Amino acid sequence: MRIKNFQIISKGALAAMLLLSACQKMNRPGLGNYPKDTNPPGGALKFYVAFDGTTTNPLMNAVDSIRANFASDNPLASIAGVNGKAVQGENKKFIKYAKPNDWADLSRSFTISAWFKRNGQTKNNTGTNGPEYIMSFKASTGHWSGSSLLVFLEGDNAAGQVKVMVADKTGDNWFTWENSNASTIPGLLDNNWHHMVLTYNSSNSTMTLYIDGVANSKTRTWGTHGAVVFDAEKITEVRIGAGPGTGYDTDDWLSSTFKGGIDQVRMYSTVLTQAEITALFTGKQ
Repeated sequence: MRIKNFQIISKGALAAMLLLSACQKMNRPGLGNYPKDTNPPGGALKFYVAFDGTTTNPLMNAVDSIRANFASDNPLASIAGVNGKAVQGENKKFIKYAKPNDWADLSRSFTISAWFKRNGQTKNNTGTNGPEYIMSFKASTGHWSGSSLLVFLEGDNAAGQVKVMVADKTGDNWFTWENSNASTIPGLLDNNWHHMVLTYNSSNSTMTLYIDGVANSKTRTWGTHGAVVFDAEKITEVRIGAGPGTGYDTDDWLSSTFKGGIDQVRMYSTVLTQAEITALFTGKQ
């Protein structure tokens, strides 16, 4: 009799637990249909947002397809992208995620891929000339920028610059394609969709920039640094379309937001080959 009572109580407790669990999940958008990419479990593609959702829920439209990782905020409008939908960057607005899944934990070498469309001079949030961010990782790392990753563009219709900063557990480095080394990129900000890929190869500590499937002849090297080891626990926010700063009403360059289109953001824990990068470009992925 005691065993029977114990079983009844256990079933009732289980039912209550299931009901409570269901209620707790109601604050999160239902999974539904969202863009997916071919990537085996544990594959190199660790974070992927296509922005192709067509629902009235902006969080659903910005879901990361690798782990159904929903943005915590998406105030950006949906626009026609290079392939399906994209998002339109806006002054003082950007998309937030808590983490880049396990990309920062596992990436010793890496690839970042994204499509963007920007017309003319990049601006800070107050309208003065300055950088505009494809993405950044806000982090409590102790780094002066308050970040562990910055990827941004700067320039005008005539020539654009690409600048990347990586800060890991042992140091930081800038990888730049800019005026000082005569490697600015014409046509980068000409109001057309362009594909940008950045690969960091730990075997030679070198970052390579690809624009529209073509590798820039000027690679950038982080001395003999080797493998990147991010302090993943200290990444507090992944931002698409903004720097890590909070001075949105000032001309603070670290708080600037992107004012163009962004589409097909991907992060891999390996270095993609030229053939793989070409496939992404020709497939508009």
